[in-house]
Amino acid sequence: MPIASLNPYLNLSGNAEKAIKLYETALGAKVEHLMRMGDVPSTDAVSSDDKNRVMHAALRIGPSVLMLSDGSPGDPRIEQSNVSVALHFTDADEATKTFDALAAGGKVTQPLIDTFWGAKFGMLTDAFGVHWMFNCESQKKG
Repeated sequence: MPIASLNPYLNLSGNAEKAIKLYETALGAKVEHLMRMGDVPSTDAVSSDDKNRVMHAALRIGPSVLMLSDGSPGDPRIEQSNVSVALHFTDADEATKTFDALAAGGKVTQPLIDTFWGAKFGMLTDAFGVHWMFNCESQKKG
């Protein structure tokens, strides 16, 4: 069975709408699909407080799709994760601009630096607890 694609899926805790806005601004994300809890045909099962929560969203970022959700109401979000979303850039200035935008309100765990393997590399956790890795291969001068 061939796999058609692989997409990271972020489970947030009631702040998916704010995360979408950040990713639109910082990453140039385009919302391809957005469904809210209130869109469920049997809305009796969803409280009025939860009807506006994001049930599922798909954001186009370059050639990739990032998916996210507010998760089920009452389900705790795991704060620590061993998963990071890796971003690969072809332009160092764009990598720096995007790094700074996603770092706002978050925590830089590895500043964006020139590395021994010939790339700019950095890591951060954004304001929503999502771990990001940045890599931009250095241009070869010849």
